Amino acid sequence: MIARRDLLVAGAVGGAALVLPAPNEAVALPNETTVVPGARSVGNFQVSTLDPTTIPKYVTDLVIPPVMPKARHSERHGIDTYVIGVRQFSQQVLPPTLPSTTVWGYGSLGDSSTFNYPSFTIEAKTDRPVRVTWVNDLVDSQGRFLPHLLAVDPTLHWANPPGGTSGRDSRPTFTSTPGPYTGPVPIVTHLHGGHSTEESDGYTEAWYLPRANNIPAGFATVGSFYDEFREKFADGHGLKWDPGTATFQYANDQRASTLWFHDHTLGLTRLNVYAGPAGFYLLRGGDGDLPKGALPGPAPAFGDRPGTRYHEIPLAIQDRSFNSDGSLFYPTSREFFDGFAGPYIPTTDVPPIWNPEFFANTMVVNGRTWPKLEVEPRRYRLRFLNGCNARFLILKIADSPTVRPARSAVPFWQIGNEGGFLPAPVRLERLLLANAERADVIVDFTGIPEGTELYLINEGSDEPFGRGEPGVAFPVADPATTGQVMKFVVGPLASKDTSVPPDRLRLPMIRPLGSSSVTRRLSLNEANSTNPLVPPGTPVQNLLGTVDSAGNPVLLEWDDPVTENPRLNATETWELYNFTVDAHPIHIHEVAFEVVNRQPFTGSPTPPESWERGFKDTVIAYPGEITRVKARFDHPGRFVWHCHIVEHEDNEMMRPLQIGGRRTEGH
Repeated sequence: MIARRDLLVAGAVGGAALVLPAPNEAVALPNETTVVPGARSVGNFQVSTLDPTTIPKYVTDLVIPPVMPKARHSERHGIDTYVIGVRQFSQQVLPPTLPSTTVWGYGSLGDSSTFNYPSFTIEAKTDRPVRVTWVNDLVDSQGRFLPHLLAVDPTLHWANPPGGTSGRDSRPTFTSTPGPYTGPVPIVTHLHGGHSTEESDGYTEAWYLPRANNIPAGFATVGSFYDEFREKFADGHGLKWDPGTATFQYANDQRASTLWFHDHTLGLTRLNVYAGPAGFYLLRGGDGDLPKGALPGPAPAFGDRPGTRYHEIPLAIQDRSFNSDGSLFYPTSREFFDGFAGPYIPTTDVPPIWNPEFFANTMVVNGRTWPKLEVEPRRYRLRFLNGCNARFLILKIADSPTVRPARSAVPFWQIGNEGGFLPAPVRLERLLLANAERADVIVDFTGIPEGTELYLINEGSDEPFGRGEPGVAFPVADPATTGQVMKFVVGPLASKDTSVPPDRLRLPMIRPLGSSSVTRRLSLNEANSTNPLVPPGTPVQNLLGTVDSAGNPVLLEWDDPVTENPRLNATETWELYNFTVDAHPIHIHEVAFEVVNRQPFTGSPTPPESWERGFKDTVIAYPGEITRVKARFDHPGRFVWHCHIVEHEDNEMMRPLQIGGRRTEGH
């Protein structure tokens, strides 16, 4: 059986997902070939049917997401109000010469033209509340529920609507290996980076089904915490949620920063987000210490005229694979990952559909494959988001799309991360972004001749990330496909640039946290199958846990009793011990934390990276190291912390977090 770190997944060779042996390592393949609907196979390995090398690059203009319209009569009582649904629709993600793609996306229920992948952007102001009614509108024109676009593995610990009230949010048992779940899809939206109360956080067990007319009898229509949070919201705001909806209120009492929203349903996040529902939430108002016009702009605003030139642009980078009919490709069998063709649950402990990670073969920016953007020879503010399921990105602006190692043609000046502005701008030749991390950067095209073509490339890997130098510690992404992201073409200067050069910017002051009163030792773990029918080293779960007094990991599942229960308003240091061979992006809900340091298990501490200063909400925990973060927990209630490789999150690498008291139940 092939070692996990030797896997090359979708997009390795001409779009074919191959599992290759390590040097001098033999691999045996079964004789039979299995063909699954919508895909073809190489040997026994299912792959997408659209070869990414045949997709034309840089023929489609970058889409800059417009601003999400507010609901009518929105600004009553000083609250910006939205009614936003999730729907299924067709979008031209691939170039126009290829078929369109059925996706899901958010949009204003008052205007069907606003539904898009990714979503239109919510613009918010610090200390001005935003209230959003999130609607699960995954129904057809007859009001019947729409099944998932992708294969749902019902053997995980997941929302499990078929289990009814008593069996929801559980890991079902089976007497034979089940096929994919095809029922109504639960959703719940999380504002990633939000400083939210528990009922508005998008808790993973507060999901809800659409208000469809054919929900099967006996199905649970809401998650375990939905009713409790609905009542709490009604008590606090005088509004009770309608079926198929949840209304959340965001106080925005935090630093201006780049936030984003996405689905967070238990055991379904990887699939729901891959289908499309995600968008930017830009919180402004922390620019008070900066002179007006110091940063590049404008950004999109509601009511802009067509053709308006923007110099502040959000960029959501994701990897996707496609079938020849334009549909999204995502594995329908565990066999895709490592060639193990079963037996699966219940004969063994291997889930039949879940893949431990997924690396797609095509790069998508703001919902378009390999787009291009004409820029003026001036400064731009780019807000990057790594929205990939499992892929770490190492971004660079180069003058060639395929030459590796690539020379940096234009540097990044990073001015902010997930928690807002940094203490000072940081000049970087390349930008490392783990899943869900954001980087607020200035790119200066001043003085570059008109007609110059520059390329945003990716020197991350097409496999799980550990750490180290691209091309030395690990192979870089395929230069023909996943190593390219988008193209910049320098055009004429249309207006004077009044922004301040980034090396002269003075960013707003940061008030650091005080000393912590508690230190917690927590573990990051991977569990392999122990079944004798399964090859050794086959991963079946990723888990969080604690560390005992001897320094050994204590592995905990989602449903185990809560172990992280800070006192209200306590400041704590969390030590994340990574016992796995991969780096993990760890996200803690509700808080913005400081990265304190990192320390090898047998070494000395090192300070955080220059771009990790200030506050963050997601941190890279490297293998064989202790990553220390410090946070103040100032909202009581139930939240979560988890790995943001969403395949990990969906199979036990998430734990409940109870602030200001302990609940006795495990979930």
